[in-house]
Amino acid sequence: MAKIIHVSKSGSDKNVGTVDSPFLTIGAAAEIAQAGDRVVVHEGEYREWVKPKNGGLSSARRIVYEAAEGEKVVIKGSERIQKWENVEGTVWKVTLQNSFFGDYNPYSEHLIGDWVIAPVGSYVHLGDVYLNGTSFYEAENYDAVVKAEVRTEAFDQWANISVPIKNPEQTKYLWFAVVDEQSTVIYANFHGADPNKELVEINVRKCCFYPSTTGVNYITVRGFEMAQAATPWTPPTADQPGLIGPNWSRGWIIENNIIHDSKCSAISLGKEASTGHNFRTFRKDKPGYQYQLESVFSAHKIGWSKENIGSHIVRNNTIFDCGQNGVVGHLGCVFSEITNNNIFDIGLKREFLGWEIAGIKLHAPLDVQISHNRIHNCSMGMWLDWQTQGTRISKNLFYNNVVDFYVEVSHGPYLVDHNIFSTGVVNWAQGGAYVNNLFAGKIVIEKQLDRATPYHTPHSTDVSGFAVVYGGDDRYFGNLFIGGTEHLEAYHGTNVGPTGTSMYDKNPKSLEEYIDIIEAVNKVNPGDHRLFNETEKPVYIANNAYIGDTQAYVHEASHLMVLDFEADFSVEETDEAVFLNITLPDGFDAFVNASQNTESLGRTLIVDADFENLDGSALTLDSDFFGSFKDGDSPAGPIANLKAGKNRIKLFDKSV
Repeated sequence: MAKIIHVSKSGSDKNVGTVDSPFLTIGAAAEIAQAGDRVVVHEGEYREWVKPKNGGLSSARRIVYEAAEGEKVVIKGSERIQKWENVEGTVWKVTLQNSFFGDYNPYSEHLIGDWVIAPVGSYVHLGDVYLNGTSFYEAENYDAVVKAEVRTEAFDQWANISVPIKNPEQTKYLWFAVVDEQSTVIYANFHGADPNKELVEINVRKCCFYPSTTGVNYITVRGFEMAQAATPWTPPTADQPGLIGPNWSRGWIIENNIIHDSKCSAISLGKEASTGHNFRTFRKDKPGYQYQLESVFSAHKIGWSKENIGSHIVRNNTIFDCGQNGVVGHLGCVFSEITNNNIFDIGLKREFLGWEIAGIKLHAPLDVQISHNRIHNCSMGMWLDWQTQGTRISKNLFYNNVVDFYVEVSHGPYLVDHNIFSTGVVNWAQGGAYVNNLFAGKIVIEKQLDRATPYHTPHSTDVSGFAVVYGGDDRYFGNLFIGGTEHLEAYHGTNVGPTGTSMYDKNPKSLEEYIDIIEAVNKVNPGDHRLFNETEKPVYIANNAYIGDTQAYVHEASHLMVLDFEADFSVEETDEAVFLNITLPDGFDAFVNASQNTESLGRTLIVDADFENLDGSALTLDSDFFGSFKDGDSPAGPIANLKAGKNRIKLFDKSV
């Protein structure tokens, strides 16, 4: 019979787990919880790594871990330290026996792995020090801790320039550790604060809520605050533990949590170690690209399928102050839903750089639905990489990111609809449909003819074939373009024109025209794959609005273009809400277009698949950013009631 198991700071792990005899730790409850049980955790701070032993049996017979209603429950991967000794000035030290950390000492673990680009094998470790909840920066040596110089800028790999640091004064709070066979000595500069009187914590555990074994299915985790985990770098070719995650399982729900201060990744929906673990870095014999291909086939051998893996729900969480990702996952994220999360301040400390940093970074997001998220103040907002197929990115708000959205080496069909993009979009893929978005930045396109990546039978993990990215095969319908971001040119020097769709001017406007070109060239110079490499693929572009410094695709017959106009676009955040401010020219709301659907979007070229619902039924894009029904024709952009003149629209109400 299903039961309710209680955990309280007044309890004991020798108790039986009832409301009158609660456990002291969540881990004790996790040892006995069975399918159908609820673990109710009462107010307090729990410094432990919860490792669920058992899973549920189905979505209806899951194990639920939840904070007691109206009570604040915090799970931390850190410990409080109150035995600091003053060394000199404002520098203090603490000496801890290595046994304090068990079998995982974050201060001896380097941040290293595939696609880390700086620093490589250098001084950055997985440990951290926190003063009253705010993390320090790791120093390269003891002298740097003493000097405690303030940094005002940091290099950003996406802008390819130095960018201002959000809180420069925080950069003078530094720590440095010396680890030998017996002990760990941590030095830290507290700048006048007494670490024995203030709240000073160091992270000691890899995770806060993460099974130690795979296949622990149907778990719900809700209502907690979770923080301060010493998570490792999580590329797609390695084990991917997060502060919280299912560890290669199925059917988790992670909802209504506050998750922050993970050294690398907060929520992981990723792969496990048996399918490869940083072989490019440690073996040094083959490209990471090759090992990533191998991981796809290795995953199939251990049961990578819709029946066994994925189908998670991540919703209504607040995620911030993480070094690498808010949500990460390769292979294990398939068939999942990520919705209504507030993700911000990801990758902004810039203690390390690498090609896997973003608010949301997913590889192989097959049939993943990403909607209604607010992603802001990140280095990269969202990055979908490899095998983006059946994926829908819908009704999300991006602002104050260096780059908002990046999709790479994928073949579609993937759908990007009714989003607000405030900076830039990078498209190194093909087979995408961009419908009724607002673009306040450039779109950068680029072919990838040296990396063939898999594509799949629709709505399945079965691999159908491989293809390079020829570019094109994209659709742009009903979008609103209003301006440009210059920093994209600094990093992606090719295929960057004015904001708009003119970067596709060399692409034919139909499949028929494309085939005619192929046939004509083939008669003169017969060939096979090289002929296709060198021939631009068709694009389908119509009914977009271009305001200000923008430019339409040369073959776009039906569009609105008002070049000499200032849209005064901004996303404004107050204490109560987030607003869209935009001014649109006369006649804007008279330029309307019909809703797109499976038939109008057509089939993708490489995968030969439709844009459709997850169950294979026909798709109709008949609701706007707010979910309001679009009755017939609607203006360009994500919001159905946009009008000529000044618009001030509340996008998110923070009080809800």
